[in-house]
Amino acid sequence: MKKQNNRAWFFVLPVLVLVAFNALIPMMTVVNYSVQETFGNNLFFWQGLDWFEKLLRSDRFHASLGRQFLFTGSILAIEVPLGIIIALSMPSKGFWVPVCLVTMALPMLIPWNVVGAMWNIFTLPDIGLLGYFLNHTLGIHYDMTQNPLAAWATIIVMDVWHWTSLVVLLSYAGLVSIPDAYYQAAKIDGASNWAVFRFIQLPKMKNVLTIAILLRFMDSFNIYTEPFVLTGGGPGNSTTLLSIDLVKIALGQFDLGPAAAMSLIYFVITLLVSWLFYTLMTKDDQK
Repeated sequence: MKKQNNRAWFFVLPVLVLVAFNALIPMMTVVNYSVQETFGNNLFFWQGLDWFEKLLRSDRFHASLGRQFLFTGSILAIEVPLGIIIALSMPSKGFWVPVCLVTMALPMLIPWNVVGAMWNIFTLPDIGLLGYFLNHTLGIHYDMTQNPLAAWATIIVMDVWHWTSLVVLLSYAGLVSIPDAYYQAAKIDGASNWAVFRFIQLPKMKNVLTIAILLRFMDSFNIYTEPFVLTGGGPGNSTTLLSIDLVKIALGQFDLGPAAAMSLIYFVITLLVSWLFYTLMTKDDQK
């Protein structure tokens, strides 16, 4: 039996130490604040699990969490199928391949705060190109600062524009890795386009789609900058996602204890749902 060589871990050890240092120390600070109360001057008072109990019973927390799940669910339901369709439509060979890839990657190169600012100006009712077109050309009353439905539609469309490219590029990478022999066999058997997609392309894209769904879930579930710059959580609290509400509690109200407790609950929910996604999508591979 060949003896396993574990010396490679020595090369990874510096990275693990750096990641642990950057992750564990801030986490320990958050845990410390979540079980205490402070009024400044470095004075702390023990609270135990009171903040967690109050948060889990809070209607405000439930509403923010519900809006966060609604946003993430909408994003995944739109971006994953749309990304697959666009990837299937892209050429696999020739001059247009790099052109399409660079074009698809362009939205992801724009900083998050700039994306929110761009769409804020773009959708202004009187001077924004989209806002003016909807209001004055099509006659549709559109004002995301007054209409919650318009605000929700805007942040969803903004995220779809910004991040569908990620799903497209990952799906395209899975498609171009499929050997031509599979397509030749399907052509000989007279398989339809749907059959080719269902039995050849989709199974071969499963691994990259798992990565795409996990990345888009984690990113959309923890999104903050774009919707905050675009709507500020309004009108009212209609687009106040959990991430925005967390910042309001921590920095706006300076309630560090409840904010720390919410951060830990937020982290646990993200971790559990990501694990659930990964387990379900790799269930067949594990068998």
